[in-house]
Amino acid sequence: MNAHVLEQEIGNAVTISGWVTVDQEMIDRFADCTNDHQWIHVDRQRAAHEGPFGATVAHGFLTLSLLSSLSYESGAWPARLGTIINYGLDRLRFLAPVKAGSRVRLRAQLQEIEEKAPGRLLIRHHSEVEIEGEDRPALAAETVVLLVLEEPAG
Repeated sequence: MNAHVLEQEIGNAVTISGWVTVDQEMIDRFADCTNDHQWIHVDRQRAAHEGPFGATVAHGFLTLSLLSSLSYESGAWPARLGTIINYGLDRLRFLAPVKAGSRVRLRAQLQEIEEKAPGRLLIRHHSEVEIEGEDRPALAAETVVLLVLEEPAG
């Protein structure tokens, strides 16, 4: 596989993952891992009564952290392609809160492929994490990965 083969998919290849539930347990575990225990994430009663969303919500960075696993699950990356290295994000925006108990999924569209060196491709996707039943996505970003292609077995 090379850049030319993948370039044929630019603008056409939309991948969609399955739904993942972002429940309070996931939010609490993320709060513990990141030491971010802001009440809108972990205090159910206060969030329900005082919070702007009527319930606890996932950390924006929790939603963002799901991009990797959702992209693998969506089929954005064919099996045995090579090594996928997170290169960064451009134009990341958190657009809507993910309330505890909501289901999210990834919708990604291939945007650009740049051959950095033989066997090394910089790949950009427009990625949105959708919230089931909501009009606005939780986040939108241009995701950038460096794909190091596998050497053909010989």
